[in-house]
Amino acid sequence: MCAALLDGPRVAEGSPFEIIDEHTSGHERVRMVRDKETGLKAIVAIHNSSLGPALGGTRFFPYQREAEALTDVLRLSEGMTLKAAAAGLPLGGGKAVIIGDPHTDKSPELLRAYGQFVHAFGGDYITAGDVGTTAADMDVIGSQTPWVVGRNAGGSGDSGYSTAFGVFVAMQAAAVYVWGSQGLAGRRVGVEGAGKVGSQLVRLLVDAGADVVLADRDPMALQRVSGTHPGTDVTDRVLDQDIDVYAPCAMGGTLNPKTIPAVRARIVCGAANNQLLDTDCEEQLQSAGILWVPDYVANAGGVIQVSSEVTDLGTEEVTDRIAKIGPAVTGMLEAAGDGSQTPAQAARELVLRRLSEAKGHNS
Repeated sequence: MCAALLDGPRVAEGSPFEIIDEHTSGHERVRMVRDKETGLKAIVAIHNSSLGPALGGTRFFPYQREAEALTDVLRLSEGMTLKAAAAGLPLGGGKAVIIGDPHTDKSPELLRAYGQFVHAFGGDYITAGDVGTTAADMDVIGSQTPWVVGRNAGGSGDSGYSTAFGVFVAMQAAAVYVWGSQGLAGRRVGVEGAGKVGSQLVRLLVDAGADVVLADRDPMALQRVSGTHPGTDVTDRVLDQDIDVYAPCAMGGTLNPKTIPAVRARIVCGAANNQLLDTDCEEQLQSAGILWVPDYVANAGGVIQVSSEVTDLGTEEVTDRIAKIGPAVTGMLEAAGDGSQTPAQAARELVLRRLSEAKGHNS
């Protein structure tokens, strides 16, 4: 029998789950599950549902400690609130993490158990793919709950290309703002991460006439992308390379007080969530003359795609909405152009206004 929940829907009677509610300041609901039978250890965090049900992907990652997983899911879920609001979607922010190595610990049984955990939220949390999970995994999870988007079967599929396309149009807008009409053509872009988003971004950059430098911890991923695009330079790390644009597309936190002084790029724009260790890094980047496009603006393409499964957006509307990330970035940069605020501050003002309006409408 599972532990009693403090609020919200309960799992079915006789469930083997141990479910723990965490009370965390700034979040509406944080819930952890442990299932001895399948080895599932997962956390779901709902940050803000003022605009609608919380949507956010499930990250499957070998965290060393549960405290690290909790910190990550809290930051990621808050980022989803910002992302959905900045994109004008009628959705709130949530996220989930499964603690484990997806290469060795993932199993159909574990994913089905996780699907039951998602179902226990009664639609307040809608999940999707993320680092370590795929559209095929969403099919398995979706066998246990309808609150899954980004499935192959009956869904919009993997969102990697949509995320990459959004980052590309954001990066192009920033490049035009900084260097003029040539944009990314002839510019050297360092892409950190050759996964399902980074690999697609490399293709878009090459087609746009950019020179690409690529790094990834997985030599097989590097080989796949560089083999497809033989002109791509491969290196151990790109952050401190002689590049025009740094595109973090792997894990977050790569920009911090120790690494920012080594950055030689003029623009930072990528798909990774939570690229900055903390908000103080915004000022540090601005003082160094580095333009940072907020991650939750640039990487919204994926959530725009999968949100179409729970909104009224058609295929063409999804593409148009993702393409509009470019003009949105231009407006954000122009709003911050006098130097009185960072681009991220300009973006946050828009987000906070939309959240405030939603709260006022719902009260």
